[in-house]
Amino acid sequence: MQHEWLLKRIVLIIIPTLLTLSCVKNQVSAIKEAEDFVTKAESRLLEHWIKAGRASWVQNNFINEDTNAMAAEANAQLMAATTELATEAANFNDLPLPDDLERKLLRLKTSLSAVAPSFPELQRELAEIMTEMESIYGQGEYCPENEDCLSLPTMERMFATVRETDDLLEIWKGWREISPEIQPLYERFVELSNAGAQELGFSDLGDMWRSKYDMTSSEFVDELERLWGEVRPLYEDLHCYVREKLSDEYGTAIVPTDKSIPAHLLGNMWSQNWSNIYEIVKPSSRDSGYDLTRLLRRNKVDELEMVRYGSRFFSSLGFEPLPMSFWDRSLFIKPTDRDVVCHASAWNLDYDSDVRIKMCIGVNAEDFITIHHELGHNYYQRAYRLQDPLYRDSANDGFHEGIGDTIALSITPEYLVKVGLLSRLPNSSNDVSLLLKQALDKIAFLPFGLLVDQWRWKVFSGEITPDQYNTSWWKLREEYQGVRQPTLRSKESFDPGSKYHIPSNTPYTRYFLAHILQFQFHRALCKEAGVDGPLHRCSIFDSKEAGNKLQSMLEMGASQPWTEALNVIAGTKKMDSSALLDYFSPLSDWLAEETANYSCGW
Repeated sequence: MQHEWLLKRIVLIIIPTLLTLSCVKNQVSAIKEAEDFVTKAESRLLEHWIKAGRASWVQNNFINEDTNAMAAEANAQLMAATTELATEAANFNDLPLPDDLERKLLRLKTSLSAVAPSFPELQRELAEIMTEMESIYGQGEYCPENEDCLSLPTMERMFATVRETDDLLEIWKGWREISPEIQPLYERFVELSNAGAQELGFSDLGDMWRSKYDMTSSEFVDELERLWGEVRPLYEDLHCYVREKLSDEYGTAIVPTDKSIPAHLLGNMWSQNWSNIYEIVKPSSRDSGYDLTRLLRRNKVDELEMVRYGSRFFSSLGFEPLPMSFWDRSLFIKPTDRDVVCHASAWNLDYDSDVRIKMCIGVNAEDFITIHHELGHNYYQRAYRLQDPLYRDSANDGFHEGIGDTIALSITPEYLVKVGLLSRLPNSSNDVSLLLKQALDKIAFLPFGLLVDQWRWKVFSGEITPDQYNTSWWKLREEYQGVRQPTLRSKESFDPGSKYHIPSNTPYTRYFLAHILQFQFHRALCKEAGVDGPLHRCSIFDSKEAGNKLQSMLEMGASQPWTEALNVIAGTKKMDSSALLDYFSPLSDWLAEETANYSCGW
């Protein structure tokens, strides 16, 4: 009996131990298998990313049937490879894996902004649709009767100067003639990309996009609402002030002081920023001190020199100069002999050092700022080039959009004096005017930065059906922006398609996040640079200390959650609008006084 009891005890001890050892062995084997899979997947994806990027660069710069076909073919191959690898990655879903592996597997599944279902013919169809939509946009122009056709850059420049309401309305409607052709393509795009996202385990494409932010989809939506709630009062005061001034300019019959603002009167093709109407709304008793567009032209600064100003700013922070290939291969000026996509963008063709920008530069303040924005992408791309391929990206997409804008916040009067564009500092009494001009860009943009994806997420989820595309677009624009259609638009108009990011399928919430983050970054870097005084007069130009802090964050790429990257530069893991509100606090106080007797709201 004693031997039998001892034998049972041995069995009870040994068998669980053997099972545990077996589980450990299996887990180690699974981790090794996942590591091998990710290593091979990264190598394969990198090859496809480079191939698709090069094809897209050529297609964007030489739009024709051949380049469209070439880009579609490369994108179809990329989608096929990504879909195949993402499906294989699902085999590791239920396994306990190290955080780094879990992170890479999720990034693999969300590495594209759209994936097709696993059928090759559907992947090819989706790639062709996406290429065709972008091609229609890039070739788009408005041809008034008996007049020369107008390109989008030409019409955008007209919006900056034309003040006749009928002329503005004609231009506004004219550009939107391109988008009805895009709608049937977009409907099919939604069907295919939703099906692809669902194969990867997401409820729809919007859910896939929101899964990239190191939090649940619903938590991310709540985070956006929190941030918007913090900045909305400042936007509403700005809206109230601008509407009153526009009403004075055009009359209450055109701009009633208790309703939304007609979209064609805000100085921008999409009413996303209002800086071009500064001369209409500027304070009558204050001087802005300088006009950057006039300074550039008076100093005979051409398109290329504008880019050099941006490059020299980054060099002043201690960043390595851009390679000669950047200057040789970028597109700075709209060609006269071919169609190109003029929408400004930054590229990294080899995911290493072949960085470029593509834009049709005009010598004006807006493009001077845009150049710094695009260069921010390029310097970020160079900083994280030593990371593993799946981490060669920003901490989240708002970081990528915010870096160049952070630098642009340092284009202050102090900076302009240092670089010789301005002869002397304007009096600080002009700061409200300078801040108003910036607010017409930065603050006016905030609700537009939110609503583009609010519309798309509802489209992807099925809440907005194709016959509601246009009416729902304008409903959201009125709700968030207090901006309305200037003339009755039918459901066939597809006005969302007149905005580049819709046919190009570029997620847009990143720009809203960037408009919050850039002020957090700016405040932290100003502190590092030891700059005293108001935040809106701080320039980190020539501060190696600020440059080192910025570089340390950029080098991380996407290797850590964005909260960790934010902590490195700002000392907090929470996005916070207080820096933005601090920056604009003198303007906020002034607006509150100015609008005290106005009828605000819409």
